[in-house]
This record gives sequence, structure tokens and C-alpha cells, in this order.
Amino acid sequence: MTTTSLNGGQIIVDYLIREKVPYIFGLCGHGNIGLLDALYERKTEIETISVHHESVAGFMADVYYRVAGKPTATFTSCGPGSANMPICLANAYFDSVPFLAITGNIPTSQFNRGAFQETYRHFQADFPSTVRAYCKRVFQPTRGEMVPLAIRQAWKTMVTGRPGPVVLDMPFDIFKEDTGSETPRPEDWNDNISCRCGADPDGIVKAMDMLMKAERPVLFVGQGVKYGRAAADLVRFAEQMNIPVTYSPSGHGVIPADHPLCIGLISRNGHYQSNHATRQADVLVAVGVRFDDRTSSSWLPGYSFTIPPTKLIHVDIDPDEIGRNYPVALGLMADARTFLGQMLAELDIRKGRKQTVPTRRAWLDAIAGYRKEWDAFVAPGFVDDSSPIHPQRAAHEISKALPEDAILVSDIGVHHNWLNEFVNPKRPDSLIGSMGFGPMGFGVAGVLGAKMAAPDRPCVSVCGDGAFFMHASVLGTAVEHNIPVVWVVWNNQAYASIRGLQRGYLGGRELATDFHHPETGKPYSPDFAAMARSTGVEGVSIDRAADLGDAIRKGIATGRPYLIDANISGDVSPGGAGVWELPNHGTSAPMFGGRYTPPK
Repeated sequence: MTTTSLNGGQIIVDYLIREKVPYIFGLCGHGNIGLLDALYERKTEIETISVHHESVAGFMADVYYRVAGKPTATFTSCGPGSANMPICLANAYFDSVPFLAITGNIPTSQFNRGAFQETYRHFQADFPSTVRAYCKRVFQPTRGEMVPLAIRQAWKTMVTGRPGPVVLDMPFDIFKEDTGSETPRPEDWNDNISCRCGADPDGIVKAMDMLMKAERPVLFVGQGVKYGRAAADLVRFAEQMNIPVTYSPSGHGVIPADHPLCIGLISRNGHYQSNHATRQADVLVAVGVRFDDRTSSSWLPGYSFTIPPTKLIHVDIDPDEIGRNYPVALGLMADARTFLGQMLAELDIRKGRKQTVPTRRAWLDAIAGYRKEWDAFVAPGFVDDSSPIHPQRAAHEISKALPEDAILVSDIGVHHNWLNEFVNPKRPDSLIGSMGFGPMGFGVAGVLGAKMAAPDRPCVSVCGDGAFFMHASVLGTAVEHNIPVVWVVWNNQAYASIRGLQRGYLGGRELATDFHHPETGKPYSPDFAAMARSTGVEGVSIDRAADLGDAIRKGIATGRPYLIDANISGDVSPGGAGVWELPNHGTSAPMFGGRYTPPK
């Protein structure tokens, strides 16, 4: 097709194709039919995936990027259609995940007239104000000639620096208005931009000096390493420096769980060996992490961290995150992979000067002892055969059943704490979760995006019954587009994570967290397996832990959408070696280990 005299919708579609975007996810509305028409013209080059709720499209685009490493786009209509997007936009924004949200708006000739679905009471066509807090930038071209500039700048903003979602808000008429211009060529505007900035060279020398002198160093890594594609360099650096590695809940899989230097999860639900190591560390190198409250045990010293006296080297591509919650001995603005490459290069220079790397044998042996204590403490939960299924046993069986190349997408709820604690991923994209905004439905819908990104890999979602009920429309989308994923519905007949807080912090004063049948008063949930079958998805119900792994293997083997309704106890709360403070409600107690007080 010619690249001249394209209208606004054609320019957008042509640009997406030039950026090699294979899919666009969304829901139709009168405000985006001009875009749909442009997509129809190019349907052999970019596939349109229709969903049944707008936030499903956003979650699919979010997880697509986390697996593929390349952004895609969504489309929604004006009014309530795009008003369903802030949840998934916020989730992507807080987790630094880019996708382009194309939102339809009313025609420019009707601005400020109160047209159907116009947001106008404070400012004309003011949908952008509803999402500014939840995305990197909003672009709203109001003439056709503005579209080429808007689309290329929107894309660049989305993928450069700290990545994140961008909104392109398109008035209805601009989709069909002639732009009088060619489509911008990504190879001219974006392909030659590198944002893998390096740290100050003097800072690299200082960081290496500190680590060479350290007796108890720890590497603490998160999502910046994971989605910065820096995992291989991280492992290489840890091995050459003999430094143990812990990770935030968002950093699962950056180092294989069975690697000798992997000491596990650091958080309120983290492992004892990781929490106890980081709170004793003399030097902590934090790369691509932001020290949120759950990872940091609500910033209470002596549980996850003790900063100071621990000397913190904080590395992040976003300087606003450095020093936000802890004082730094050294703060470096840098891309995670570039920083680790710089440190490896500096190490090579020092080896050339015959400088010896400390073996840290005593430190690593001490951590191995902490691990043995933790393993002995949690061992009974792995063989618990009670019914409903013990949640620790459920997480263990799920972990064992998944092939090494599987992608597990966790939703939000009590189950994600159990999964974070007891699933052992081997790859950076083996376990995907949302730890910033935390919206229910992320895993229910996101697993579809994972499968679109990796069609040859098994993709499994573990989601609570509350979250699945909110977004059960995904069953139809999976059937219509033949997306073979497996849902494990962690069914405990409650919003159990919140009920656990009521029990732990409010003395059991429970309200609005249990699901009960009005006639019998017994715990209630729909028959999710029957619900699945009614849509054309095979569904089974599981009551025994021993059957859970087999059901997952069978679901993967079918090569079709598959749902497992697993009856899992909601009366056992996840614990860990950290704590979580809810101000004016109290502070939880560590499940194992106490508060560490550094020697004076």
C-alpha cells in the first residue's frame, strides 16, 4: 500500500506494523470504528484480538511484553470503554511495562458540547486527565496532520528511559482525517536510540572497592534486572565475585532457584536465609529495585534490612528511586545490564593487576546454615495431605508439575504469597506477577498475553476464585481465538488475603470477605469447572493435593483452554521471616526468626 495520503487510523496501523507489532488487543465501540476499519485493511499483517472487557486487553498487552520483551497495543472506545483502562495502565506503569493504549474520543467538532460519552465538565474531551497519574504521557492529536508526530513520539516515550505505558487519545474524526504525510519510519526515529546508560566510571571504581573489602555482601535484584534482560550478566557477576543473590517478589527467576548462590526471596513472606542475610550484610548492592513496604518489611530495621549500618549501593535507571526509602553509601543511575557489564569489565582489570577476589567462604557457609534451618521448618507443609488442599502443598505441587519452559502467571490474592515463597523458577520469565498496583485479574487475563508471546511454551495462570469471577469473560476470548492456556482457580470461597488481615490484625472481626450461601450459610463459590464447560473450555474439580499436578499436566497436554477448580484451604495464612506493618492496626510477627540487632 502507498505510504502517502493516509488517514489517522491508517498511519497508526501502518506505524504499528513497521514496529513489527503482531497483535493489537481491545474492544470495539463507536469511538474506534475508524481504527478498526484501518485494521481491517491490514488484517493479514497485524491480528486484532477482541476481548470482552477492556482491562483484559491491557493485562494481555502487559504480560505480552514481560514475555516477548517487545511492546504491543490496545484499543478502546470513548466513555466507559477507555474508563476501564486505568487499572491495567496503572499496573503497567508501576511495574515499568510499556504498551500503547489507543483510546477513542468524541469528534473534535463536538468538543465541550456534552456529546455522547464526552468527559467535559472540567475541560473539553478530557479523558487524558483520568489517566495522567497512571501512564508516562498522554498524546491527543486534534488534527490529522498531528498524528504522525504523535504516534512516533508516543512510541519513543513508551520504550525509552524507564519504560511504561503511553496513551494515544484519538478523537473520532481524526481516525478518518487525511494526514497529508507519510508514516514515520522507526528506523529513522527510534531504532538508533539507546537508553542503556552506564554508571559514572568513578562510581564503578568505588562500588568495586566497597565489594572487594566487604565480608558479608549481598546482591539484591528486582524487576529492573529481569525485564532489562540482565539476568545472565547478574549470574556471571555473582559467580565471579562469590556474592549471594536475593530477589524481590518482582525479581523471581533472575537467578535459577537451584543455583548455589541463590538464597531466595526477600520480603515479609520471604525465606529466612535471605532475610537474615540481607539484614546482616555489610554491603548491599541493590539493582533495579525500589524497596517497597512488603519487600522491606515496612522499612522496620532488623527484619529485611538494617540500613545503616549496612552500606547500600543502589543502582537504578530512574534516579528518583535512588535514596527514596534508604540512605545510600553510593547511588548510581544506570541501566541494569550496562552496570553489570561495567562491573565485570572493572573486575577483569583488577584480575589483570593480580587482585584477588575474596572467597567469602565463612559468609556463604553461614547462609547455608540458615537455609537448613528454614528448610527443616517448612518441610511438613510439602507433604501435608489434608483436604481442602494445604496451600503450601498446592504451591509445591504446581511447581513440580510445570515443565522447565512453562510460564506461570500469578494473579493477586493470598495465593501469590504462597507461590512467591514456594515455587522455584529456573528462568527470568518462569513466574510473572504484579507487585506494584496489584489488580485482581492481572493473572486471569495476562496468561492469554503470555501465550500470544510464547505460543510454543505452556502457560498457566494461578488465580483466586474472587479474581476469576471478576474476569470469567476470558473463557470466551480463549475459545474464540484458540488460545490454549490453563487456569488453576485457587478456590477458598473468600477474599482470603483480606480475611487473613482481619483475623491477624482485627481479632477476627470479619466482614465482606467470606462467600456464603444465603440458605445454608456454608462457604459458597460457583462451580467454576461447570462454568468453563458451558463456554467450551474443559473444566475439572480437584480436592486432593496428589491430583493437582496430574490435572495441570493433563491440561497442558490437551493443547486447548483448560480450567482446574482446586479446593484449597483459606484458613492457613502465609508467613515468612519478615513482617508487615499496617499503621494503627499493628505489625505481624515473623513466622520464623526474630528481629536482628546489629552489634555495637
